[in-house]
This record gives sequence, C-alpha cells and structure tokens, in this order.
Amino acid sequence: MRSFFCWMIGLLLSLPAVSQDLLSSKYTTAQLEQQLIPRASWLPFPPAGDPAWSAIAADVVRKAEGYLRYEWPGIPATTSLLIVRTGNRSDYQAIANRKRDVLATLLLAEIYEHKGRFIDDIINGVWSVCEESFWGASAHLPKSGDYAGLPDVSDPFVELFSAETATLLAWVDYYVGPQLDAVSPQVRKRIYYETNRRIFEPLVAKHHSWMGSSSSAGRRPNNWNPWICSNWLNAVLLLERDEHKRVQTVQQILQTLDHFLNPYPADGGCDEGPGYWGAAAASLYDNIALLNLATHDAFNYVFQDAKVRKMGQFIYLSQISERYFLDFADADPQPGMDGMMIYRFGKAINDPDMMRFGAYYYREGTGSGTYHFFRQFFAMFMQQEVKAAAKGLPMPQSVWWPDLQVMATRDHGGNAKGFYVAAKGGNNDESHNHNDVGNFIVYYDGLPVIIDVGRGTYTARTFSSKRYDIWFNRSDYHNLPDVNGYTQQAGPEYKATTVTYTPSACRLSLDIASAYPAAAGIRQWERSVQLDRGKAVQVTDNFALQAPGTFTQYLMSCHPVNIIKPGQLLIHTPEKDFLVAYPAAMLQASVEKVPLKNMEDQGIQQKWGDNIYRVSLKAAAPIQQGKIQLRVMTR
Repeated sequence: MRSFFCWMIGLLLSLPAVSQDLLSSKYTTAQLEQQLIPRASWLPFPPAGDPAWSAIAADVVRKAEGYLRYEWPGIPATTSLLIVRTGNRSDYQAIANRKRDVLATLLLAEIYEHKGRFIDDIINGVWSVCEESFWGASAHLPKSGDYAGLPDVSDPFVELFSAETATLLAWVDYYVGPQLDAVSPQVRKRIYYETNRRIFEPLVAKHHSWMGSSSSAGRRPNNWNPWICSNWLNAVLLLERDEHKRVQTVQQILQTLDHFLNPYPADGGCDEGPGYWGAAAASLYDNIALLNLATHDAFNYVFQDAKVRKMGQFIYLSQISERYFLDFADADPQPGMDGMMIYRFGKAINDPDMMRFGAYYYREGTGSGTYHFFRQFFAMFMQQEVKAAAKGLPMPQSVWWPDLQVMATRDHGGNAKGFYVAAKGGNNDESHNHNDVGNFIVYYDGLPVIIDVGRGTYTARTFSSKRYDIWFNRSDYHNLPDVNGYTQQAGPEYKATTVTYTPSACRLSLDIASAYPAAAGIRQWERSVQLDRGKAVQVTDNFALQAPGTFTQYLMSCHPVNIIKPGQLLIHTPEKDFLVAYPAAMLQASVEKVPLKNMEDQGIQQKWGDNIYRVSLKAAAPIQQGKIQLRVMTR
C-alpha cells in the first residue's frame, strides 16, 4: 500500500505544468509601452569612458592592443562545405568565433579608454562581420539538398550564433555609435540594416521551430528558445528606433518565452542537464534581467514564481562534487560555472544557497567571450559584492525531480565524502537525448567510479538521422542491458513505467521494458537503484522475457577494470579500489577498452582521457526470468 501511495504522489508531481503565460499576460501592449523606457533615454549601463568602467581588467586593454591593425579573415565557402563533406563543424566556427572575440575585446577596451584608439579596428571588424554570408554556424544550416552546406542569402533564418552576433553589433552601436558616426554614418546604418534583414524581419515574418507553441504537441522547446530570445531582446532594445516596432517585438518575445516556460516541468528540472542549464534556465533569467533593466523592474514578479525559482536551483542541486555534475544525455561532467550569473540569479530569487554557490565559482576578471556577451556588463558592477559574499557548496543529501524522473543521493549531506549515486527514468525523446532509460552513475569522494560517458565532439552526425549510430548515444554504452541483441530505441514511446522514488530507502524503482522494441521480447524489466548509505550501491533487476532468451548488462568506467574471479570485478582508481559483485552462476564477464579514434571521440578524450572501459556481463545461458543483483563497494 505504501508503494502505491509513493507511486501516486510521483505521478501527480510529474504531471505537466499548467500553462500560465507568466510573461506575456501581465501587461497589455499598451501597458508594456508605458513600462518600457524609450530607446533614446535608456541608459542600461554607464556610458563609455565613465570612471565606473575601471572594473574592466587591464589585461583586456593589453589584449586589445595586440589586435590593432588586425587582419580580419573571411570564411571560405569550402570551409562551410566541410559540414557536408567531412562532418567537420569546428573549422568554420573557429574563424567566426575568433572574429567575434576580437571585436568584443576591442569594444571593451574602447569603452574603458574612450580615446578612439581602437575605433578603426572596430569599424573593420563590424564591416567584416556584416559582409559574412551567414552569421550562424554551418552545422545549423538546413539539411536539405537546397542548402548542401552553404547558406541561402536570399532567405535568412535565425539560429543561436546569428542572434549572438546581433547582440555584439548592437552593443558596438550603443557604446561607440557617435565615434563611428564621426568616421562615417554608413557604419551604424550597416549595423541596423544587416540586423534588421537577418534577425528582426525573419523573426516577425516566419515561425522558427525553436520558438515552440503553447498549442503544439511533441517535445517542448529547448535552450534555443530563451538563448535566442535573450539576444533578440538585446538587439531590439538597443537598435530599434521605431518605438512602436520596439514594443511590439518585446511583446512577441514575451509570448515566445512563454512557449518555453509554460510546458517546463514544475520541478524545475532541466532535461538537457547542468551543462546546458547556463543556456536554458539561465537564459530565461537573462531575459528577465534585461526586461527589468529596460522597465524599472517591472518584471521582478517573475522571480517569485515557484517554477522559475526551481529552474534556478537546479544548477546547485545537480552537483556531485566541486568538479563534477550530473551528465546524463549530452551534458558535460565538468561544465564551466558562470559564478557571477548564478549569484545574480540566486539573489533575484532570494536563495542564499544559490548565492553562496555562485560566489564559490566566481573568478575575477571580465573575460571577452561573445556567448551571452551582455552578462559581462552586469558582472562588472557586482564584482566587489560577489568577492565579499559568503561562499559554499550546499550538496544536499538527496534530490528527486519527478518530471525528469531523476534521483540523486549521497552518503553525507553538505560534502562529497563517500558514495554518490544518481539514476534516471524518463524517455528517449528528451532534448539532447541519449537512449538511457534506467541508467545510473556511481561516484565516491566526489570522483567517478561508474560513469555516464556523456557526449563527444559535435559533428554533422550529432543532430541527424545518424545520431544513434554514434556509440556513446546508444544504450549499450550506458549502464544498461541489451536484450536478445536489441538496444533501447529513440522516441517518446520508449520510456520508463511504474516509476517509484522511495526517499527513506534512497531508492529509485522503475520498469525499463518499454524503452526497448517489442522484438526484444521483454515482458518486464524492473530495475531498482539504491544507496545503502555508508556501505554500497545496489542495482537489482527483476526480469521476465516472453521466451527463454539472452541479454548482456553493460557497465562503463573511466578506470581500468579487472576480473578478480567469477562474480567479482575490481575497478582500480588512483585513490581507491572498488569491488563490483555480480551473480557468477548467471553472468559471464569480459572487459574491453573502448577505442577512441573518430572525430566525435575527441570530446570524450577531453573529458575522460583515453580511458573508457566497458564491462559486459553476458547471460551464461538462455533464461526466461530471473533476478540480477549488482553491488558496488569499496575494497
């Protein structure tokens, strides 16, 4: 009876959040117009040359001096074509990102000095960027034969990096516009013309898939929605001189953001993982922060919303240790933490734990990167506050996200000592999905033992019909079984069922049978992942097949694994050895080192080194039903 109530509570908590139009329903267009500060009188930050800009680090100016008389490169068509010829997207992005980094650095240096020393190089940078055929990434071009690796300049569309480019140019216009005009009025005219043609007009004229819709079915919008909106908002607030268009566009942005927020789970969980949180929930925060800046805090009410608060808190609740975070799907096990932005978000929602967490990861210096470029302006005027703030890592003992169906629990709350285990249910149509329903990870003293390999380098295959040809996206390279030779499949119907979280037992139980195709012949595959605090992690599978069959349970590690004897594996880490006990009468073990030789594997090597090991525990004989228990212990 108790388990039934646990299941019912979990079901109720995992129901989709009710659409609320939190952003777009607060003000009518006429009311929004009254709230929005007109462009001509809007002063979001101190003007260039103001003494307040002393916060810009001297090394930014020194770096900008190295870019005087910089030779701005073009991007050859054949570099764009690499995305279809070899799958390489990095060469194209390296040139584009470098140009934008140089332009951003020159701008910050000129804001600080305000003597005109960097203006000619800024003009050359603006002109070079404006002459690019496409502001985005070659990997984001449509996959149809009409494009074949090159943009259609007659039909612009908006993706992540084109929107980021618009923001950078808008801040150039805002901060050094009069200096540009003193050279030629054509520079600012070109900035608006290109931004209007490539960003504003396409976003008004046609629906983009990343926008989502409150009435649409299927997967909810991912980080592209708030990330692009934050740049769209930046650009229109700074560049659009027609106040009617400016207000109308802000209203459209609010509606677009609601398409992201309405279906977002009430538990605040990010199915893209903490590695993408900085572009998802954090980008929603960016939008609200900018709106507050442009309206005298007319959108502060958003930070009182329970779901928005939980969206922010996800980042510190998903922490394993100082270095590591949950990395299901495409998330990174060691994502970079923007401590200042996290601190600001925590302050906005009045969460002391989040503020301490952000302050812990804050590093002095403004940097000059161009992704989320506007965050730097907010950061420069809070550096002293954050440096003086209390610092700490909350590391709660247990966390449960019912919508994600993810459990995380550890031996001790408040520190990384001892065991940490996380496990997931969900479905195989999540954003940045891997086929991983039922997967689990084990860490000890904050370091990996049994891992989720995560993602590698993005290539043309990553977001194509061949995504699941890439080994680390498949279930047989996760801590999961294949059954009768079948692995899990992609799609919303391939999911966990009968999901139960029992906090008192530190246990997640679920049936993963539905994650496999019918041809696998599975009647049920009930898995429970449990932490026996201070002792071990236990994974128990109760299975029943339609007929006697075979299966192989896989385990992934970034450390060498040895078979000590039948029924016992040894995972050797630099710090400690771990034993994995398994039923020798049922399973035969073998270990292989996964070769890392493809383009996608470069990202795996960056995270784990050339150290990926896969354990195969193969059924010794055909079997129709049974019970398997794995136990992970220190030696």
